[in-house]
Amino acid sequence: MATASSPRECRIRELNDALRTTFGTGRVMLTSGVQVLDESERAELLNAVQQFNDFTAANDPYGEHDFGRVVVGGKGYFWKIDYFDSDLQYQSPDPADAAVTTRVLTIMREDEY
Repeated sequence: MATASSPRECRIRELNDALRTTFGTGRVMLTSGVQVLDESERAELLNAVQQFNDFTAANDPYGEHDFGRVVVGGKGYFWKIDYFDSDLQYQSPDPADAAVTTRVLTIMREDEY
């Protein structure tokens, strides 16, 4: 796993992990392909995203924990975190500052990427 080398990178990783593991510190978006899953499969997928911890240099080159892939029911899914300003209009001016950043976690089927 790539390790963060600066306090800023550590803070971004911490904020991303908080959103991914709790779904409570930002927004969570489910693509149409995820929305149509039956309730139990969708619950299994959301749990897999929250429990994901397989960060490597290949999938996490900046050590920010902002992307991952999980397999549920034999199907692959991606999740990713994007950083927007507070109004969700533009890119965040500073993803390490929760006061000026709205994190958006998107969960999608692989074929929707």
